Amino acid sequence: METEEKTVIEKKFQQALQTLSEARPFAKSMYQTEVFQLATELAATEEGIAALSAYADRFDKAGVFHSGPWADASKLEPQFVGGSLRVRGVNSIVELMSELRMLSIAEGRYSHPDIPADDAADFLNEVLALNLDLLFPAETEEARVSGGEHIERAERLFRFLGSKLSYKAVAEQIVDEIERLSVQRPIMVERILTMISTASQMLDENIDEATKAKLLAFETASRTPTPLSEKHPEPKEYRRHLMEADETMLREEAAAFASSMEKYGLVAPSAAVFIRYLNRKHPDLIPEMLGLNDVGSASYEANQELIRDLIQLAVHPQTSKVIYGLSRMLDRGVLTQETLLPAIRRLLEIDILPEVKKTLMKPEFRKGGITANGILVGGVISVLGQPLGIGQGMNPTCQSARGISLWAQFGIGQLLEYIARAVRDNDIDMVFEGEPVHSSTIEGGVAEQIHQDLDPVSSVLVPHLDKIYNEMMKRTLLRGEDGHKWVNPEFYGEWINRGFVNIIDPLTGYVTDYESFVRLFYATHHPDYNEGYEMIYPNPVGIYITNVHGRLLGLHAVSIQRIAQDPAGDYRVYFYNPNNDSGQNWGQGIETSVQGNGEMEGESSLPFNQFLSRMYAFHYNQYEMGDTIMVEEADIEEVEKLARESWGKAYTWTE
Repeated sequence: METEEKTVIEKKFQQALQTLSEARPFAKSMYQTEVFQLATELAATEEGIAALSAYADRFDKAGVFHSGPWADASKLEPQFVGGSLRVRGVNSIVELMSELRMLSIAEGRYSHPDIPADDAADFLNEVLALNLDLLFPAETEEARVSGGEHIERAERLFRFLGSKLSYKAVAEQIVDEIERLSVQRPIMVERILTMISTASQMLDENIDEATKAKLLAFETASRTPTPLSEKHPEPKEYRRHLMEADETMLREEAAAFASSMEKYGLVAPSAAVFIRYLNRKHPDLIPEMLGLNDVGSASYEANQELIRDLIQLAVHPQTSKVIYGLSRMLDRGVLTQETLLPAIRRLLEIDILPEVKKTLMKPEFRKGGITANGILVGGVISVLGQPLGIGQGMNPTCQSARGISLWAQFGIGQLLEYIARAVRDNDIDMVFEGEPVHSSTIEGGVAEQIHQDLDPVSSVLVPHLDKIYNEMMKRTLLRGEDGHKWVNPEFYGEWINRGFVNIIDPLTGYVTDYESFVRLFYATHHPDYNEGYEMIYPNPVGIYITNVHGRLLGLHAVSIQRIAQDPAGDYRVYFYNPNNDSGQNWGQGIETSVQGNGEMEGESSLPFNQFLSRMYAFHYNQYEMGDTIMVEEADIEEVEKLARESWGKAYTWTE
């Protein structure tokens, strides 16, 4: 909203508020609507919310909340605020105005007869604590599906409230959220760093000592995790003292960086300064700094020249997170596959098209003198080191993210070829049932537009993959069955089993023969029923995403990584979720776990029966299965009950 336009709307709002104020009580409802409409227009920008807030002390007297649920501010409850803000329609804007009224009380601009300023501040702090997803927007399937102008407006409000209030009351919740997100080891860590930056403002406040200690630890990990970097946080000064350091001090720095990365999954910009210095002067200390295992150390020793070039090109203070990916890539033994080395080296100097460079080169990279090839290579290192850390961002492109993750694990050569084609030719192609499908000849995909809150590899590949996947699905439309049956093996590769089942009848849209679906999954995937056959490759499956109340939000693509017993001896499904945040509440007590239940880095998990209750399609090997008849009736009944009472309410079921 332009400043002049905002001023015009603000003047109209001021006049509408005055008209409402002058209206008799019985007529106020006639004038409230215009106030709400103009408030909605103002709340479309940060500046507009600030302008709206300036009038909040007049809302009660004018009759903004007259004869409505928000009329008596002393009777409002913090736990109901989030729900109102998330509902489309007039209630969300009235709730927003109510929060601004409460802020005017907290700031002493409005003296309310029943609410002291401290109580109003406590109210708003509790509102923030109960709605951290609005204060720090999540990048989940639920957030993407449920988004809209009203949600963006609520997030805008919370940023405004956060700038006006102390975060003391939400310190513990923020720390818990930082821990929960960082343990998932995503490639994109901007949200985590934003939360840490916000939380660091609370270190001088009177908060719980244990919470303060955790906050300090995260802040240290993200900024100055070593003795020398803490003493000299400015990059140039830090580098100058590195040049004066003896080997003992350098080893202490290396060990501290390795320990911090391992514990928190975060990499401070100073780590890039350090590893670049080691790369030139003390390359023998790099394995120690990266905290490499035996495989990683051997891989480093065998490929020192290539690794030297990778660090020189791709690792800079602005891209320090690449160091964590490098550590994990070496530990995975990626560089022990000699056929991959030329494909990786090719990317160091590949000719990148101008439009692709524009996608890769964000403003902060230009200032740092980093090349597009450096950004690309850094992205490749991260993806190969953290194949389960890839996120789809706010895009409906879970199939594409799932593909990149799968290839980063089992088809690295194929992935590197796709990347090279995308940046050099602006085209990739796949074969579907004998016919080549070129991304450059396809208009449109699943996503209307690609939001570029992605890692570099996803930024260049997803637009192509999304088009190809969508085109393949189009070619199966008239077959009378779910197109994923044919598309997934052609799109992802030979790893995907050809057996396929979907619970939805494509002709009627009804849930059909659900019991057989459940029995088949047990017989092909549960170790107690599948004759001991183990999963070799991830299985791309379709699930229903539900909210905390179990209500259906939409369909989603994930990959089952493995099925194994957790520390308690119960079987769980460990899976890769392309969401940037895999720890979610799907209702009915089904909360995906990201740690503490035997998860490997980047995995989330659920008990076998709970995960099955949210599935609608999966692939299987018909030659590797047990007897479906042996599955316990009680297990089938439990899964079906969970399904019927959640997403199943949106479907008709055939008996």
